[in-house]
Amino acid sequence: MIVSIASGKGGTGKTTVAASLARVWVRRLVAVDLDVEAPNLHLFLHPVIEEIVPAWIETPVVDESKCTFCLACSALCQFKAISVMGSVVLTFAEMCHGCGGCIAICPGKAISPGKRQLGEISRGYAGNAEYLAGCLRIGESMSPPMMRQVKSRLKEIVCASDRDAIIDAPPGVSCPAVNAVIDSDVIVLVTEPTPFGLHDFKLAWEAFSPFGKPMGVVINRAGAGDRELYSFCEEKNIPVLAEIPDERAVAEGYSKGRVIADLSPEFRKIFVSLHSKIFELAAGALDMEAAHA
Repeated sequence: MIVSIASGKGGTGKTTVAASLARVWVRRLVAVDLDVEAPNLHLFLHPVIEEIVPAWIETPVVDESKCTFCLACSALCQFKAISVMGSVVLTFAEMCHGCGGCIAICPGKAISPGKRQLGEISRGYAGNAEYLAGCLRIGESMSPPMMRQVKSRLKEIVCASDRDAIIDAPPGVSCPAVNAVIDSDVIVLVTEPTPFGLHDFKLAWEAFSPFGKPMGVVINRAGAGDRELYSFCEEKNIPVLAEIPDERAVAEGYSKGRVIADLSPEFRKIFVSLHSKIFELAAGALDMEAAHA
């Protein structure tokens, strides 16, 4: 089972929840940091890194001696990573999304694959869990291609060792967030009961609902703010899977890089219960699928 921990905005406690869930997970697990622009799951899980490998993206290399300057490549590329100007072909590697379309469509076979480094993929262990993370090179903007490579490594690990996965997804509802959650079996949204939290939670719910995945919410800083978030969840039939109280101990533990589930037996119970409810949510979705089959 793959569980994505997502949020409509940053700062809601998404990584806090992912780290604590990883700590109490009873089955074999891979903890994955897919927030490749600003990975920070390692600050809480303190993994022992055993392998760091570069992540590359395929970019076009043009042999102008073979080029007929037919414009097919530039017409295809929506990101303007390749452009034909008279008898000159310009490539912009930083704008390339690595789809390989220009290479495939070139009638004169004048374009061959090159590469540039996107960042690095780290793999190791955090306690009993495997740990996997991607980190973009400074100044790099192509996070989805980087994320796809991390997910490819994750698939290899899951298939080889029969592990579940907890994914710490990027915040928000843009392409990186969608890329992170789209293959999940369960989506857990983390939010807080404030006007900003509710606004961005609605955006996340609207963005991810079309995927048809079982989805629930963890409410951080419960007790602060108002009840509008709870009313929205009741209206849309979104199950509240857990509430993390608005207590100073949580903030102090977070500031020291501690896993919240380790702070006290009471906090651990919250995440053990969340673990059980995630499995119930997944089982309920399977039962509904079977009923409609």
